[in-house]
Amino acid sequence: MKHIRNFCIIAHIDHGKSTLADRLLECTKTVTGKDMEAQVLDDMDLEKERGITIKSHAIQMDYTYKGEKYVLNLIDTPGHVDFSYEVSRSIAACEGALLVVDASQGVQAQTISNLYMALEHNLTIIPVLNKIDLPGAMPDEVEDEVCELLGCEHSEVLRASGKTGDGVPAVLDAIVERISPPVGDPEAPLQCLIFDSVFNPFRGIIAYFKVINGTIRTNDFVKFVATGEEYNADEIGILKLNMEPKSAVSAGNVGYIISGIKTATEVKVGDTITHVKAPCKTAIEGFEEVKPMVFAGVYPIVTEEFENLRASIEKLQLNDASLTFVPESSLALGFGFRCGFLGMLHMEIIQERLDREFNMEVITTVPNVSYDVYTTKGEKLEVHNPSGLPEASLIDHIEEPYIRASIITSSEFIGPIMKLCLGKRGELVNQTYVAGNRVELLYNLPLGEIVFDFYDRLKSISKGYASFDYHPLEMRPAKLVKLDVMLNGDPVDALSSLTHADNAYGLGKRMCEKLKTLIPRQQFDIAIQAAIGAKVIARETIKAVRKDVTAKCYGGDISRKRKLLEKQKEGKKRMKQIGSVSVPQKAFLEVLKLDE
Repeated sequence: MKHIRNFCIIAHIDHGKSTLADRLLECTKTVTGKDMEAQVLDDMDLEKERGITIKSHAIQMDYTYKGEKYVLNLIDTPGHVDFSYEVSRSIAACEGALLVVDASQGVQAQTISNLYMALEHNLTIIPVLNKIDLPGAMPDEVEDEVCELLGCEHSEVLRASGKTGDGVPAVLDAIVERISPPVGDPEAPLQCLIFDSVFNPFRGIIAYFKVINGTIRTNDFVKFVATGEEYNADEIGILKLNMEPKSAVSAGNVGYIISGIKTATEVKVGDTITHVKAPCKTAIEGFEEVKPMVFAGVYPIVTEEFENLRASIEKLQLNDASLTFVPESSLALGFGFRCGFLGMLHMEIIQERLDREFNMEVITTVPNVSYDVYTTKGEKLEVHNPSGLPEASLIDHIEEPYIRASIITSSEFIGPIMKLCLGKRGELVNQTYVAGNRVELLYNLPLGEIVFDFYDRLKSISKGYASFDYHPLEMRPAKLVKLDVMLNGDPVDALSSLTHADNAYGLGKRMCEKLKTLIPRQQFDIAIQAAIGAKVIARETIKAVRKDVTAKCYGGDISRKRKLLEKQKEGKKRMKQIGSVSVPQKAFLEVLKLDE
């Protein structure tokens, strides 16, 4: 065990984690020749296209240091704030972490957030300055920032370039020297922590685990503690670029188990695996359950696809433990699911993965957050969906979730960022200078205000230089109203939203104007109205498509023309009574992009 090192890489978005991981794999000759490609651990097309890591990946490397062979288990992690639960899972399975900081951008919000998470788990931190080959790199200034953040010596900070490979051997040496080997007893009762799982259509569900104590062997009879299910370990092994079967995996190591599990709910990330005959006394304290922040309805475009959508979401949930879903129905869209996501990017990625991996075309409704509604009878209801809101006369007050946001930016952008936060009902908590002209702003913000477009607008007003991170704070009373969108007097429940009373008029007006451009003209007038309860606050009208019925009347008596127009008017009136307005699928998605 003293020759095993388990470590992860933590960093802000786009600080070069995946590129550095490529060089580590190349340097240890784990991946060679034709297998070597850019971002080799990012195996989803989506990850390569967007240049972001979505899933954490585990891979084992062999490294010789001072004549002795060491096994290094790398668990790569995503950088975006929406995927922080992946980071927490990786950290739970490691003893050390490489803290990668871009030498041209310096310490950013996510760097600090992930660092605190690693320190809570008592991980050894190795600071690495990446991208030192860039013309805009400021290694000395950034090194000062890192030393100030960690309270370490300048000699402890390593300098490397993931692109050219400079300084990578020194990083590998530091992993062996500084990170402590895992602790555990190979002879004790078996205790394995499941930190990830994937679905394979031929082999069933494959669980990835770290052995804390004991040894697991092929064909052992094992038990998953949380679900109480028992299985035969058909195949176990270690994770190289591909899975490598082994006869045994012992304490301190990372591996996988295939036991023919078909049902998604039988594998829970954070669960403990033990032997049926000699079980361990206690389960491992796993990482925390992540609470979804944003809720949206996901509906199949073709109603008959409902069961296929359920199967697809279950398989995705295996791969992505933070996705939650419950069935719901809507008058406009039929049967679907109310899904919980960690943020807007997470929601976008899930939608894209459903389309690419399962060929499921879905409509997503207006996203919103969960609110606590207190009724006049003293009951407390948790509402994720505007249609679940009780009558206005029965509501005593509503509480909405607040977050503590940390924004790090250069001082020239403070004005526009403060204006943006104030427009989102933010309260400034603190303003501190990190180093040089970089400022950290701490704001308390309502979560409902930031789920739409806050991150995009922050990036555009700061020219991409502001970094953003947040964590939940508390529930606070709020003056919220339910905004309904009606077409010819019929409410469209998929477009309803809960919003603050001060913003309702502006939002209602913009939604009506947007829908006017998206709904095709019919043979009759369509009234688009935004209403709060019985009070209509905005209206747009789509004029009817009219045939020129008087074209054939040239000359002659005016009464003949009037008779034809009256006849047409009667027809239009009758049509309006029986005609229904269909909202095109595109409209549901376009309405979400109101502020772009």
